[in-house]
Amino acid sequence: MINSMTGFGAKECKVASFGKVCVELRTSNHKFLEVVLHLPEGFLALEEKVKKEIEAKIKRGRVVCAINISGGEAAAVSVNEKLLKNYVEATKKIQRQFAIKDSIKLDTLLSLPGVLSLSESTLPKEKIWPVLKTVLADSLVMLSAARRKEGGALAVHLKKEAQALKATLEGVRQRFKKVIREKAQKIALDEERAAFLKNSDITEEMERLSYHIANFMARLSKGGSVGKELDFIAQEMQRETNTMGAKSCDTVISGEAVELKSRIEKIREQVQNVE
Repeated sequence: MINSMTGFGAKECKVASFGKVCVELRTSNHKFLEVVLHLPEGFLALEEKVKKEIEAKIKRGRVVCAINISGGEAAAVSVNEKLLKNYVEATKKIQRQFAIKDSIKLDTLLSLPGVLSLSESTLPKEKIWPVLKTVLADSLVMLSAARRKEGGALAVHLKKEAQALKATLEGVRQRFKKVIREKAQKIALDEERAAFLKNSDITEEMERLSYHIANFMARLSKGGSVGKELDFIAQEMQRETNTMGAKSCDTVISGEAVELKSRIEKIREQVQNVE
């Protein structure tokens, strides 16, 4: 089973000793694994632990994790009184020196660097982490289920598209045998016939494309984190189809090559969402 990179999971838990812990996870497409955390003030020390839990479950995609911890004693706000006094004295000196009559506003003083500081939360990390870890694990289960469900729908769609490629390619194969035989018979000179057959032969490209389609379907059935592999295989399918279209000596086959390219492009768009 393949997983989509898009999903959502959320969980909360009420704890009598200190309040409520909420975790919300959202994932979206990304070439690699990127974890973005939004932790409440005073809990930045838990960042690495949270990341490790997420990275153990998610292999690819952009993960946005929002954590809210409420209750208990709030993080303490402290005032640097000595620094504030220096600011006030410096401000009054400027007023006298330049004859400025404007009064000193409290909100201006409090916004000056270093006047106010927020301490770490008084909630003990050793008590918070076991609860947070459990809530995070439950959220990851929900997220994984959502990604797996969407991945299942993606797999069905991609298999259907790959089977359509296979059927179209078989039609091209049969058409090519007929066309190449008829056109070759109309060429009288052996040298010209040999040159025509060499320049118009797409047998090798058809065989390679057939192999890539089979490999694509096998990787889909294998499941796991195969998004990058599927994208690479789709690129190879596109390459062989382009060569087929360029070498084709028949308008019908050229039209089928365009159809193949269009379908492969749609496959590549869908594959971008596979983990």
